[in-house]
Amino acid sequence: MSLQSSPKILIIRRDNIGDLVCTTPLIRALRQRFAEGWLGALVNSYNAPVLDGNPDLDEVFVYTKAKHRGPDESLPGILWRRLVMMNRLRQLHLDDVIIATTSPQPRVVKLAQWLEPKRIIGFGDVKGLNVVLPLDNRDRHEVEDVFRVAAIYGIDGPPQACRVTAPPVSHQATGLTVGIHISARKPSQRWPAEHFAALIQKLAGEGIARFVLLWSPGDKSNRQHPGDDAKAHQILALAKTVLNIEAQPTQTLGQLISALAGCDLLICADGGAMHLGAGLGLPVVCLFGNSGAQRWHPWGVPYQLLQKPSLDVRDITVDEAIVAFSALRDDIRAPSA
Repeated sequence: MSLQSSPKILIIRRDNIGDLVCTTPLIRALRQRFAEGWLGALVNSYNAPVLDGNPDLDEVFVYTKAKHRGPDESLPGILWRRLVMMNRLRQLHLDDVIIATTSPQPRVVKLAQWLEPKRIIGFGDVKGLNVVLPLDNRDRHEVEDVFRVAAIYGIDGPPQACRVTAPPVSHQATGLTVGIHISARKPSQRWPAEHFAALIQKLAGEGIARFVLLWSPGDKSNRQHPGDDAKAHQILALAKTVLNIEAQPTQTLGQLISALAGCDLLICADGGAMHLGAGLGLPVVCLFGNSGAQRWHPWGVPYQLLQKPSLDVRDITVDEAIVAFSALRDDIRAPSA
């Protein structure tokens, strides 16, 4: 099937923050290929802020999962809004729907069929797909894996950097501002508070102008939304002699993006914040536990990755993090006074 010069293409990516960030190089390539076409994305309310202000998309369609609905949202209400949105998408008479998740998605294929596009493109041998991309067997990065879709449209070349857009920010510090994100979903990715505090103290001794301590607020015992208030307070207490720390708990994804945009370098565990930082162009020192470094390392930015044979981030020492930071610092242009 040959496409016109201005097709209507919908990209569906309904999973995690990092996965959606890793899809932005594909979105950017499609925009460059079809400057006059219509590009939309269907995402969920959890990951949608990743695409706020993205100049490559004409529209972002957002639905709320039942488990993510707020206290003032009823289940019938979110289901009704989802139905209205789906009807609008169906009326667009889409040319292509791209299911950008790089694993088989039979439920999403059924959803895409209901939209009645001319083609449905996806990964894995799933009934209902018109164009099937085989599952990856080459240990690619997630960005490279999803970017295989680009070849269907005659797009050559490697993927560009990820793209996350944030409102303009400014900070008053002269020298380097280092963001330190302490939260991680997996237990194997959680670096101890004592390590973070010691790292901050040593970097402060090297003359770092400003630290921004970032974390997911709340109590760690909250099953639905565990937070790191206690861990952040412990770090601040242990590093109390360091006066240039700005504490920024981020209640929303938009707040995290804005806070990261005010940093020059990021130190964090593998996870959504790491990919957001890369999408904003930040060099990253990343601490990996039990996750695939080849597939999930920061894309398109300078980085130093630390991972131990034990696959437990707690085994990474403070001195190793300092060495990684020093190696990365040469790639950074510190803000001028």
